[in-house]
Amino acid sequence: MKTPKRILVIDVGGSHVKFRIGPKGAIDRFDSGPDMTAQQMAEGVASRVPQSRFDAVSIGYPGLVFHNHITADPHNLGPGWVGFDFEQAFGKPVRLINDATMQAMGSYAGGRMLFLGLGTGLGGTLIIDGVIEPMELGHMPYKHGRTYEDYVGERGRLRMGTKKWRKVVRAVVDQLSQVLEVEYVVIGGGNAKRLKTLAPNERLGDNDNAFAGGLRLWESQGHPLKIAAAASTARRRARPARRK
Repeated sequence: MKTPKRILVIDVGGSHVKFRIGPKGAIDRFDSGPDMTAQQMAEGVASRVPQSRFDAVSIGYPGLVFHNHITADPHNLGPGWVGFDFEQAFGKPVRLINDATMQAMGSYAGGRMLFLGLGTGLGGTLIIDGVIEPMELGHMPYKHGRTYEDYVGERGRLRMGTKKWRKVVRAVVDQLSQVLEVEYVVIGGGNAKRLKTLAPNERLGDNDNAFAGGLRLWESQGHPLKIAAAASTARRRARPARRK
């Protein structure tokens, strides 16, 4: 299948739904929230983007996606996502992927990369030599009966305060990057900007990379998903840190 020319990329988040057509179109958005259903999301986008303006759709979804199907309703949105027919709603071919994975795809510069999305929750994706592995890190147990998301997500920041939250994020990023033996870490999401320091093998992501990832999603074929590094991204930005 040829890559569609006009791709509508939708980034579904716990606070907003953002969307754009193509690599340089204007980004539009509307509020989401804990009660938003799949039907409401689709209607909200369709009311703003005429069907004639796009040929295919990429959707970054804040939850578990397996083989282009949503397998669980999100923790931070309303019900009705599992089994929803997005192709019927938009009238075009649709590819679904985890939202953190979509941003990771747009951030990838080759080699072994860990992407962590710090937002309402915690998203994580590992890409090794172009092979993409989405991970539900946020809901794994961390300590004291709480999950990783309870500590480094927005709930954790509000509970602990930003200063202590930064220290916990530092510990979690160090732990995951060492265990997974990655060359570099990209930290994205709305709360990434709250971090004050980064290790030499870390860089901040850009939320707009989600749109780049949505376009690259249509370039990949088969399972497992596999992509090439973006030619415009310099590998020298992604060298491993020397840990003491």
